[in-house]
Amino acid sequence: MDYDVLIIGAGMSGLAAGIRSAYYGKKVCIVEKHHRVGGLNSFYNRGGRKFDVGLHAMTNYVPKGVKLSPLPKLLRQLKLKAEDFALYPQRMSVIKFPNKTLRFDNDFDFFVQEVTGNFPGQADNFQELLKTIFEYDELNLDAKPISAREVVSSIISDPLLYDMIFCPVMFYGNAQENDMEFGQFVIMFKSIFCEGFARPQAGVRQILDVLVKKYKDCGGELKMKCAVTSLKCANGRVASILLENGEVLTADKILSSVGYVETMKLLTDYDFSKFNCQVGQLSFIEFIMVLNKEPAEMGHNATIVFYNNSDRFHYRKPDELVDVSSGVICCPNNFQFDNPLPKGMLRITNLANFDLWNSLDEKEYKAQKAAWLEATLKEVVKFVPDFRDSIIFTDIFTPKTIHRFTGHINGAVYGTPNKIKMGRTHLDNLFICGTDQGFLGIVGAMLSGISMANLHVLQKG
Repeated sequence: MDYDVLIIGAGMSGLAAGIRSAYYGKKVCIVEKHHRVGGLNSFYNRGGRKFDVGLHAMTNYVPKGVKLSPLPKLLRQLKLKAEDFALYPQRMSVIKFPNKTLRFDNDFDFFVQEVTGNFPGQADNFQELLKTIFEYDELNLDAKPISAREVVSSIISDPLLYDMIFCPVMFYGNAQENDMEFGQFVIMFKSIFCEGFARPQAGVRQILDVLVKKYKDCGGELKMKCAVTSLKCANGRVASILLENGEVLTADKILSSVGYVETMKLLTDYDFSKFNCQVGQLSFIEFIMVLNKEPAEMGHNATIVFYNNSDRFHYRKPDELVDVSSGVICCPNNFQFDNPLPKGMLRITNLANFDLWNSLDEKEYKAQKAAWLEATLKEVVKFVPDFRDSIIFTDIFTPKTIHRFTGHINGAVYGTPNKIKMGRTHLDNLFICGTDQGFLGIVGAMLSGISMANLHVLQKG
């Protein structure tokens, strides 16, 4: 079967690229190795309950009517309405370090007041940082990478404020240890602090259902449980795509959303002795707790808590199975829903070491999950009201789980530190979209798919 566009992976970026291409009359096929769409942002059922994977909150939220920001831009590009995603804004989120707390919601002026109130000596410096952020063109795909730590530390002189700003920005979209590219810092800073968090009451299913329906309504074809096993190349192009079921497909253009390194490994004749891209090392573990009461009943009113148990924040692959010294505590109940969720829930995310988790046998793997659950809970109740007696169900997924279900090497959620901003590979008709193109987060992933489809599929010449 021959297509104008073949897309590998039915995650947010792949679906968005498919919609954009199919809407303009291209014959498009998305191939997905699993039975469910979503990739890094999907859902599953366990114990009669439904759980999201990946999605804590959608960043970049703005109220209906605001036009000059990423969310309304992607809605226009996908021919969708704001109501389609049915988003509800957060209540309040916090960054908690031992001796300082910064609150923020979806009103950026409130966050500015929090920073200047808690760090009066940094008020002018913070305004200078904001000026630098707002003047920077983070969407310039040709921009040379510069260190965010160098830029921010040259302006913010208090290391505590410096680390408190980096903590949520890194946890929610950084593939690099202890530093990040400044353009990516700007994207994440704006998406978290200048715009904000929101979530559909139905969770990530709401967004995925809308994307799949739109894609199919545009005439796109979706092949589920169809893993790509190899890409055969000839004359500087991908000549054919071999699927696990033996089917052979051809396409004029191929967009891969499964990661740059992972895509290169699909090529039948790629010379890895010339490979100069870093393999991502940063992965996470997530503990999901169902509670017998609303967290607010226990005094936990924050939507998301970014915590760190010392004055300095370190973002790197841990030496142990899990790094409990910092993390993210998300409460899905604490969005401004019209009706409460049926169950109380908390989700805790920490950095974790894929190699160590992957080396465990089945018995030890199970034992270590239980042990680290206990260790993590002991740490996080220093930052939120103690909810341990209210837990009625727990599920855990590790870097090994992430690798198994996404194919990301090392379970690296944010992929390689070396982003392929233009999406081009050494092959004329193979392009990268999604995590390794460089736009991260749910909105970022969809914008990546849109921008790569616009640039490499729809643009003439």
